[in-house]
Amino acid sequence: MIKGLISPILTPFNDDLSINTNLYIDFAKQLLSNGCSGLAPFGTTGEALSVSNKERMDSLEGLVNSGIDPSVLIPGTGLCNIPDTVMISKHAMELGCYGVMVLPPFYYKDMDDEGLFCHYDELINRINHPKLKIYLYHIPQVAGVGLSIDLVSRLKSSYPEIIEGIKDSSGIWENTESLLKINNLVVYPGAELPVIEAIKLGAPGCISATANINSKDIGDVISFCHQNEWEKAEKLHEKVKKVRLLFQEYAPIPAQKAILSKMTGNKIWNNLRPPFKPLDNDKAEILSSILKNEFQFEF
Repeated sequence: MIKGLISPILTPFNDDLSINTNLYIDFAKQLLSNGCSGLAPFGTTGEALSVSNKERMDSLEGLVNSGIDPSVLIPGTGLCNIPDTVMISKHAMELGCYGVMVLPPFYYKDMDDEGLFCHYDELINRINHPKLKIYLYHIPQVAGVGLSIDLVSRLKSSYPEIIEGIKDSSGIWENTESLLKINNLVVYPGAELPVIEAIKLGAPGCISATANINSKDIGDVISFCHQNEWEKAEKLHEKVKKVRLLFQEYAPIPAQKAILSKMTGNKIWNNLRPPFKPLDNDKAEILSSILKNEFQFEF
């Protein structure tokens, strides 16, 4: 497992909405040198479902060819169809990535656990890679399809070496707590808000969108926990939680990109692929002012 903070890295787009590969690589290296133990390219925060399979594969190759150790990468590969999911998952594993993060098929709703189990079973058999590690991705409020505790437990017991863990972005602590009770399942909360409680129950860290903005502090909270410096962790966590909750008052992806644009002076960070729209400039000014004055962010 990757122990610590994993960032679902934002994807920078040029003005023509092509991926800015050089900026992507530079930002990835910055995150890894500033509190992040790993990266999860092409998750929700990375606008994955607005990015083509070729773009995903080319960008992943760019990260690895730039010298980034592929063993710190867990790219998102989950799509609604099996052939494309297999293709980009195989590609990631052949590059040496630690594993892949796989959404359930999310277009058809109200699928039962048996149907979802068959989907993952088919994926595993078709990917057929000796080092395959799958992290399930549970984000029902966005995907519209979730992964029940019973299903996750069945997948883990059926494929104990392949189904290594799960990212739980449900935002429901009781769900995360139940997942942490599944034997040998690695559980990453999808936010830093419950990370201390999760680590106490065996989680290695968290996968947090706001790591794109606040990696150092979140990473330090997790490090303090693993060093049993709980008082330091709790104190810093209070600040970290406030920053997270502040971003949740806005459209999180446009807000993070707007703040990155202001922090770096690079307008490219303001570009998003439709249907996302850039954060209104007045809101961006308010948000940056709060971050600067209340949380000592540097602009």
